[in-house]
This record gives sequence, C-alpha cells and structure tokens, in this order.
Amino acid sequence: MGIGDKASNKAEELGGKAKKVTGRATDNEDLEAEGMAQETKANVKQAGEDVKDAAKDVGHHTRKAKDRF
Repeated sequence: MGIGDKASNKAEELGGKAKKVTGRATDNEDLEAEGMAQETKANVKQAGEDVKDAAKDVGHHTRKAKDRF
C-alpha cells in the first residue's frame, strides 16, 4: 500500500470525524450519521489495505524460507 493510499484513507477518516462532531454539536443527526458512515468507510478501506500488506509479507517470508531449502 502506498503512502498516498494511507494519506487518502486518513484524510477521509478525519473528514468523517469532523462531520460527526459537527453534527453532534449542531444537533444535526443526518450530518452526524454521514460523518460516522464516512469514518467507517475509511476504516474499512484501511483494514483491507492492512490485510493486503500482511498477505504480501507472508508471501515474501514464504519465498525466503523456501529459498533456504
């Protein structure tokens, strides 16, 4: 996963948090829900990228171990 993807996910998460907090502060349930959804979406995307990174690491270590034999 590239740094750009991480930054994009973080920016989306922070934008969602801002909407959520603003919605709570202004008693705007729609804005709060939109922020929560945006934040959750960003977290899910990040989790997916983390899984991809872990799978790549496993593949790399498997190849290294195979090369030793």
